Amino acid sequence: MLFKGKKAIVFGGTSGIGLSTVVKLVQEGAEVIAVGLTEGKAVPELPEQVIRDWCDVRKSEQVASIFERYGQLDMIISTATGGTRALGPFLEMDMTGYRNSFDKLWGYANVVRYGAKWLSKNGSIVLLSGSPARRCGQGQIALSSVGAAVEAFVKGVAKEVAPNRINALCPGVIDTPIVKLSKSEKEAYYAARTKHHLIPRVGTADECVQGIVFLLSNEFVTGTVLDVDGGAILAT
Repeated sequence: MLFKGKKAIVFGGTSGIGLSTVVKLVQEGAEVIAVGLTEGKAVPELPEQVIRDWCDVRKSEQVASIFERYGQLDMIISTATGGTRALGPFLEMDMTGYRNSFDKLWGYANVVRYGAKWLSKNGSIVLLSGSPARRCGQGQIALSSVGAAVEAFVKGVAKEVAPNRINALCPGVIDTPIVKLSKSEKEAYYAARTKHHLIPRVGTADECVQGIVFLLSNEFVTGTVLDVDGGAILAT
């Protein structure tokens, strides 16, 4: 098993890519803490041995308390979006919505700021950006701004956490519960979103997890952004 004897914490670990990450890490032998936002939320997909906890990543005192509770860690992963994300043209956008979109960055900043000191030797951190960071589609200015900030953050902080490592996974259009549509509506939505991508289909959370596992396990990779996007960034 790739991570036997290792200890990991996954913020956002009760849904979507985070949940799939938790399941994979357990399969690979890790002890895993899955941190969600809503206390008591039923998550039947979580393996029984997973430790569950709750916090709002936007609140620094809650994040610091989580790390103090569990001590030394080998892997820190955050897929937590932090809050709502604004969509639409910037010149028509409510500025509070635009500002709140950066909750993702503030949540990541808290996780790294208060978690880095708990990393073991050769420990690793993985965050998520998103393909709009480098290819801003119509109505995606908030997503693009935040994603670009996350990627710059990872590259800059890599110098401070060395010899431990920090990287980002950049997903494209991924089928996760964040898209709340019926099955037929989802199919049409994803088909329209991905029709010009080099791989013209929606991606899966498990495909993203393969990238996260690579970033966690390869000890010669840091300050890197790994694209798992079906060629979205290269699309015409």
